[in-house]
Amino acid sequence: MNITNRPRKVALLTAGGLAPCLSSAVGGLIERYTEIAPDIELIAYRSGYKGLLLGDSYKIGPAERTSAAVLHRHGGSPIGNSRVKLTNVKDCLKRGLVRGGQDPQQVAADQLVKDGVDVLHTIGGDDTNTAAADLAAYLAKHDYGLTVIGLPKTIDNDVYPIRQSLGAWTAAEQGARYFRNVVAEHNANPRMLIIHEVMGRNCGWLTAATAAAYRRLLDHEEFVPGLGLARANLEVHGVFIPEMAVDLAAEAARLKAVMEEHDNVNIFISEGAGVESIVAEMQAKGQEVPRDAFGHVKLDAVNPGKWFGQQFAAMLGAEKTLVQKSGYFARAAAANPDDLRLIKSCTDLAVECALRRESGVIGHDEDRGGVLRAIEFPRIKGGKPFDIATPWFGDLLAAIGQPKGARLATAH
Repeated sequence: MNITNRPRKVALLTAGGLAPCLSSAVGGLIERYTEIAPDIELIAYRSGYKGLLLGDSYKIGPAERTSAAVLHRHGGSPIGNSRVKLTNVKDCLKRGLVRGGQDPQQVAADQLVKDGVDVLHTIGGDDTNTAAADLAAYLAKHDYGLTVIGLPKTIDNDVYPIRQSLGAWTAAEQGARYFRNVVAEHNANPRMLIIHEVMGRNCGWLTAATAAAYRRLLDHEEFVPGLGLARANLEVHGVFIPEMAVDLAAEAARLKAVMEEHDNVNIFISEGAGVESIVAEMQAKGQEVPRDAFGHVKLDAVNPGKWFGQQFAAMLGAEKTLVQKSGYFARAAAANPDDLRLIKSCTDLAVECALRRESGVIGHDEDRGGVLRAIEFPRIKGGKPFDIATPWFGDLLAAIGQPKGARLATAH
C-alpha cells in the first residue's frame, strides 16, 4: 500500500429506503477502522446526500467507536436517510438543498473538499451507489481523487451483478413473522380475503422468499383441525410477482375453489406486480401518476395491494378483504445472524479497499464466480429480476398448487 496515498479522513452516509443492515453496516465500518486504522478520522453525513449538500455531519469520536457494537442490535439508520438525486437540480432546489444557479454535484464536491474527505462509504441501493459513482467521476474530472466504496442495501435483492444484497434475508424473515399474526384474521369474518403486499418494485425475490419463510414457520406449528385450527386456513394460497405470467381468470377460478372449501384465501403480492396496468388505468382517467425524485412511481400512492384486492374480491365472492403491508415492519428490523455475517464480511473488505484506495461496490460478483470483491461502478444497476426457475420457488408453487408463468399479465 502506498502510505502517502493512505486516507486521512473517511465519511459514511446511508441513503434511500431503510433495510435491516444500515445500522449494522455503520457499526461494522466504525469497528473495523478502529481495529486496524484507529488514526483515520471518521465522520458521517446526517440524512445521506442531504447532509452532504448542507455540510451537516456527525463526528465519530472515541465514545461512538467504543459503542459501535451496539448498532448491530438496532434497525433503521442511526445517521439518517433521505432520497436525494444529485443530478435532479429541480428537486434539490425545491427542497432547499441548493440555491438557484448551483449545481448539486458541485456543491457536494465542494463540501467533500472542504471537509477533507478522502474516502466516502455509501450504504444504499443502486440509486445511492450510482449517484456516488457519478459524484466520484465528477470529482476525478476536476482533479480531486475521491475513493468511493458502496455497500449494497436493498431488501428487493435486485442489484446486478450482486448475488445477495445486505438486509434481504432479514426482511424476508420479518415479513413472515408479520404475516404469522395477520393471518389469524382469516376467521374474523366469513369468506375472508387477505392480501399480504410485500416490497419489491421490479423484483419478486422478497415476496417469494417471504412466502417460503412463512411456510417454514407453519412447518413447526401444531394444529387442531377439529376445532377449525387447520393449516389449510393459514396457508399461502397464491404468490404473484412481476416476473410471472398470471391468467387472472384461471387463478380466480382456482382460488374460488379454495374459498369454497376453506372459507378464506391468503395471497402474497409484490408491490410492483401489476403497476403497469394500474398506471395505464390512472392515465386513461387523466389522473396524475405520482413519482419520486428518481422518476420511480410512488407505489404507496398507486396502492397495488388494494387494486389486486378489488380485482380478486369480486371474482372470489369475498365478504371482506384485508390488505396488509409488511414493508415498514420488515425493513426497519435489526439484522438477523445470516445478514450479520454477510455485513461483517462486506464491511471488513470495504475498509481494506479504502486503505488501498480501491473504489467499487462490495458484493459477491455473480459474473466473477461469486467472489466477494469491489465491483466496478459502471457494472452496478438495479432491476435484476428474480429467477423463477430457482428450485426452491418451484417447490413453493408446487406445494400451494399454483402454476408457473413467465411474465405478469393482468386484466382490466
